[in-house]
Amino acid sequence: MFLSAIIFGLLGSFHCIGMCGPIAFMLPVDRTNKVKQFFQITSYHFGRLFTYSLIGFLFGLLGKGFYFFGFQQQLSIIVGVLMILAILVPKTFQKYNFSNPINRLVMKVKSSLGKELKKKGNDTFFTIGFLNGFLPCGLVYMAVFGALSTTNMLSGSLYMFLFGLGTIPLMTAVVYAGNFANGLVRKRVQQAIPYVVVFIGALFILRGLGLGIPYVSPLPVTDIHNSVEGCH
Repeated sequence: MFLSAIIFGLLGSFHCIGMCGPIAFMLPVDRTNKVKQFFQITSYHFGRLFTYSLIGFLFGLLGKGFYFFGFQQQLSIIVGVLMILAILVPKTFQKYNFSNPINRLVMKVKSSLGKELKKKGNDTFFTIGFLNGFLPCGLVYMAVFGALSTTNMLSGSLYMFLFGLGTIPLMTAVVYAGNFANGLVRKRVQQAIPYVVVFIGALFILRGLGLGIPYVSPLPVTDIHNSVEGCH
């Protein structure tokens, strides 16, 4: 399932260009010093990855609770169904603005981002990346679903870290070359994203069903124990 996080990140980064591309392009990097510029951009990415990992840690902790009470399989199925519904019937989800309760927080994040973009301190780029990671994003929400279906905090954190890692190549290209991903390529990838989300949603459902398919739909731990005991 960790592979799905990287796929989300790689394809989702085309969506990220529209949402976070302007922030990446406006980074106050030193364009006269390539080495310094590289480390500044790296620091920005570390900030984003730290935020994503922190979010994954928190939702992994929640997922651990579901696992502890034996609801992990059901949760995986629910997550998969929600992913698919979000693509097939988006109007159902658009009726509810989930960001309303945290609008004030989002505005504070944007305000802090604006201030940091005017600075050039040693910690500026990490801070910008850290704040950038908290901005509302549909693809991040999908990745959070994946972190929620993991069994512990570290797995949830790793899932979100890998998601962020997948966004790095294209987001880095934006800093160096601007918003170059216009036109047919970007359109084709944007069209492919819903299919990928549905496919990954189906994987989560298969995982939850516990059909005994290695790596894709492994048997629940209890069933494995029962099988071993039966052999004895």
